[in-house]
Amino acid sequence: MITASDLDRTLMYSDRAIGEFGIPENLVLKPVEMNKGKWVGYMTEAAFSMLKEVNQHSLFIPVTTRTTEQFRRFVIFEEEIPLSYAITTNGAHILYNGEPLKEWSEHLMFQLKTGCAHEEELLSALKMAGIMLDGERKRADNLFFYFILNCLPTQSELIEIRGLTANYGWKMSLQGRKLYFIPAAISKGKALEYICNREGMVAMAGAGDSVLDLDFLKNCRYPIVPSHGELLKVKGPADFALTNQLGIAAGEDILQHFLKALTLKI
Repeated sequence: MITASDLDRTLMYSDRAIGEFGIPENLVLKPVEMNKGKWVGYMTEAAFSMLKEVNQHSLFIPVTTRTTEQFRRFVIFEEEIPLSYAITTNGAHILYNGEPLKEWSEHLMFQLKTGCAHEEELLSALKMAGIMLDGERKRADNLFFYFILNCLPTQSELIEIRGLTANYGWKMSLQGRKLYFIPAAISKGKALEYICNREGMVAMAGAGDSVLDLDFLKNCRYPIVPSHGELLKVKGPADFALTNQLGIAAGEDILQHFLKALTLKI
């Protein structure tokens, strides 16, 4: 059976996210992400132990919007929790035993040629609609782009941006200060479905916090969303199980949910 989870603000938390949500006094943190020789990401010790158990009793698949290079900063997946698969770059890449799966990449490139407007066309449409984004624009593997915002859009502006991007074959997600614009063809859900078919397995449980996680959570029998998740702003809480905790403590709730789902084996 397969279990699948987003990482950032779901199982793993940066210093910024920890500062935003806080840490209950009784939790002990384990560093899991290293960048430029410094620890920059954490989960709780209890969550780490449960993740090891989940990985032993299922095919655990990280599903992240991070590029493959950014994903490799999670040193626990190289040293302590071995993986067969990982989905990176929001589904643009599937790693199998650490290397990109060539047949998936070729399939996706074909879909991108016909499925969405060019990046500059979308940006021009946003500008014409009077939407000005205050922040630095960055690109991810020449596949999609995002802004690191200095000033967050209002809720009504986000609704307008989401509708406009959909008309151009793209999707939008706000994660912290990062506002992502991703072609609809690049999908965590399609990548997970491909792995399920390849392995002849079902996705038993899944977790994610953002709108970009919705399409893969639909493929999971037991989806769970952290109670702080952006996803709850566009989908009702009745569609998922929710964590009792916020922030890094939610990771423990999620992995308890995974272990429970694995015992059901339905």
